[in-house]
Amino acid sequence: MSRLPLLSQVVDLASAYYDRRDSSPVFPHVTPELLRKALGAGTPVPESGQDAGQVIATLAQSAELGLVAHTGPRYFGFVIGGSLPVATAADWLTSAWDQNSGLYATSPAASVVEEVAAAWLLELLGLPRTASVGFVTGCCMANFTGLAAARHFLLRRAGWDVELDGLNGAPPINLILGEEAHVTVHTALRMLGLGTRSIKNVPTDEQGRMNDSELARTIKGCAGPTIVCAQAGNINTGAFDPLQKISAVCREAGAWLHVDGAFGLWAAVSDHLKHLTAGAEFADSWATDAHKWLNVPYDCGLIMCAHPEPHRAAMNVSASYLVPADTQRDPCEWVPELSRRGRGFTVYAVLKHLGRRGIRDMIERCCARARQMAELLRQHPGVEILNDVVLNQVLVRFNQSDDFTQTVIQRVQQDGTCWLGGTTWHGMAAMRVSVSNWSTTEKDIELSAQAILRAASPAAVA
Repeated sequence: MSRLPLLSQVVDLASAYYDRRDSSPVFPHVTPELLRKALGAGTPVPESGQDAGQVIATLAQSAELGLVAHTGPRYFGFVIGGSLPVATAADWLTSAWDQNSGLYATSPAASVVEEVAAAWLLELLGLPRTASVGFVTGCCMANFTGLAAARHFLLRRAGWDVELDGLNGAPPINLILGEEAHVTVHTALRMLGLGTRSIKNVPTDEQGRMNDSELARTIKGCAGPTIVCAQAGNINTGAFDPLQKISAVCREAGAWLHVDGAFGLWAAVSDHLKHLTAGAEFADSWATDAHKWLNVPYDCGLIMCAHPEPHRAAMNVSASYLVPADTQRDPCEWVPELSRRGRGFTVYAVLKHLGRRGIRDMIERCCARARQMAELLRQHPGVEILNDVVLNQVLVRFNQSDDFTQTVIQRVQQDGTCWLGGTTWHGMAAMRVSVSNWSTTEKDIELSAQAILRAASPAAVA
């Protein structure tokens, strides 16, 4: 089958999926057994190949049984953005071009588009224009890369070359995190060989914000290299650590400050929200996701570092067969991967399509929809909003009961109008609503709130 009919077939299948998406349950009502049967689990590898068009048609029909409408306007589970049409189109082009984007020599276009997008990102987020930027799979690898740069910088300052000599015998690094630090920070520390047993956890307040006075006390008790990890946007409440005070404490102590801003860092683009990120610009490294609030397709995370040389030194690879760029950007110098997808194309497309104003409006619109959800729910008896809705996260509890709250979550998930998840917040079961999709409207929130309240009503069927 020639390429053109096959690609046209994909366009038709994708368009048909989009047409059905908003009228279908957000989460599929399918069993793993049915999916396995549809996709041919347990059957041998085909002896002879099949027609490409038939393979694509069958794949679309079978996989759609188990697709979750992440791209739809009423998916509120986790913090998952929906891909903007321009980002999806750019992603299709990226696949068609199939660039290995590790080196300038393997794709000048992928290298330069990252360079341009990186400069725009730093400007939008209010970060130092001289910072280095890497395009990674997601915030877990962004945290990993930022903390690898920190490890290199601090140990080199202490006279130790961790890339050559490893960690055996290296000066210990103090690790200071807030009690509400995201699990991906812990994952990154484990992968870097720094471990988590020695973490000094700083207490947080009722919204999950790090106590800066306790941080100051903790850091004064530390001798030697120190990393502090702060948070821009608590995964449950959306609250921000007091970054202005934290950055001042870290500067005085000579500690490396890493900011995990998986979604919250995007508040910097809004005049109404950027006060939340005040002080972030004084950090040493920052991690965020583009596939969350920038609404590009998976996977695309971003790591930015105020110290380009330690960043490059922690990631750089060299081999006799690699062709280094003299003055051009080799994307592999800033990320853990050598062979990699051209993630810069989708980011570039969204930034150019929306511009500063469009991105600002998208962020503010999601926050307004979160506040709308909270207002619609809190006016009903037995419904409690547990957090200050400062961003796009809403925590909800029903009848002051863990069991009933979990029951309501299950009922909503089964209903299919929207999908959201549960969490445990300060020892209590809670429903978590994350509004991260560019297409979510006031009507979507009204329909979703009605579904939630139906599930919480005494008349609801368990």
